[in-house]
Amino acid sequence: MKASGFDFSQVLALSGAGQQHGSVYWKIGASLALSRLSPALPLHQQLQDCFSISDCPIWMDSSTTAQCRQLEAAVGGARALSCLTGSRAYERFTGNQIAKLFQRNPEAYANSERISLVSSFAASLFLGGHSPIDYSDGSGMNLLQIQEKVWSQACLDACAPNLEEKLGSPVPSCSVVGAISSYYVQRYGFLPTCQVVAFTGDNPASLAGMRLEEGDIAVSLGTSDTLFLWLQEPLPALEGHIFCNPVDTQQYMALLCFKNGSLMREKIRDESASGSWNKFSKALQSTEMGNNGNVGFYFDVMEITPEIVGRHRFNAENTEVSAFPGDVEIRALIEGQFMAKRIHAEGLGYRVMPKTKILATGGASHNKDILQVLADVFGAPVYVMDTTSSACVGSAYRAFHGLAGGAGVAFSEVVKSAPHPSLAATPRPGASQVYEALLPRYAELEQRVLSGAQRPLE
Repeated sequence: MKASGFDFSQVLALSGAGQQHGSVYWKIGASLALSRLSPALPLHQQLQDCFSISDCPIWMDSSTTAQCRQLEAAVGGARALSCLTGSRAYERFTGNQIAKLFQRNPEAYANSERISLVSSFAASLFLGGHSPIDYSDGSGMNLLQIQEKVWSQACLDACAPNLEEKLGSPVPSCSVVGAISSYYVQRYGFLPTCQVVAFTGDNPASLAGMRLEEGDIAVSLGTSDTLFLWLQEPLPALEGHIFCNPVDTQQYMALLCFKNGSLMREKIRDESASGSWNKFSKALQSTEMGNNGNVGFYFDVMEITPEIVGRHRFNAENTEVSAFPGDVEIRALIEGQFMAKRIHAEGLGYRVMPKTKILATGGASHNKDILQVLADVFGAPVYVMDTTSSACVGSAYRAFHGLAGGAGVAFSEVVKSAPHPSLAATPRPGASQVYEALLPRYAELEQRVLSGAQRPLE
């Protein structure tokens, strides 16, 4: 940016985002080094000796199953942990990673003056001191009580000793955490008054970038499908994750991940539509809403939500059948994927409201016929927008929000002049009656598949 002539003196505030769950271990003495950075030298030369471990665990680390079981046992089980922190114990969540480090390398743990998330680590570089962890990214640690927004003493004690002082106190995600370090003023030309707003996780930042509001839902239709929900009264469960909302301290957000996304859609396209999206769309157009009672489950890889593998098809009499005609198969796949999303979202406390908007992103959001099924199943209009850099844009919005007054100002007011998404599909007449009848049946069949039972439904 400096080489391209960017005028840093124009920047009034900045924020940012980091991959969730990853952790950085600052060695004793690091805060002094951060406060004494020389503008003549790049950061890596001055900070390379500031870490108690050089290889930090990130979200892809799944080696902490033993620590997960220990944490759940310490608080009374997986459901109790979920009610407390918004998620049952997950291997990638930071508390379990810290517990493993303490158990395997107690010396490195003892030598750590501060443990940051990736987001608060990046904020610390701009601040010239340790930046606090924000509520929203802090919700991905299995350590924060999401209702009270304080660290859970029981969880801290189960993970490692003296952990609270190494984490610092969490702060609202819209907090101004301080002015920019003099390093950036002298090296890049920022104004000394430039404010640093708490950094957050990439998923919460994406929620900000997509400008979700109460009752809204974002569906990312990618290799795996991800649901972002804005929740007022969450119901923590054994699946999915509930985080503190990054743009409204009184609200929540939830994440649900479905592994069998676009790869499953492409496979059925190849098998039932000769590899043609055009034929795939025609099949959706030529079949009726509700698919004449035919329901399918398509999980070629082990699904996350819920944990099922295999393909299961049921006719209108709830009898399992081995195959559907091609066009029925295509509608069964798409209806099934979206009914599962709605059922599991409602399991976390989500409810479709009259003002609900669905924001669709990812590869399949370019297919209007798939979006039509999404609108029909949820009974809400579907919009599309360019969200290729939603976490980045969301961080800029959040910087603006923090500068404007944070919790005292509605986020929607701050971003009201931003470009609006475009309407892609609205529910067809009769859709709500069809799916209100079909959804309970789908949920019951899902339970039947999950339990492996082949008994007829009552």
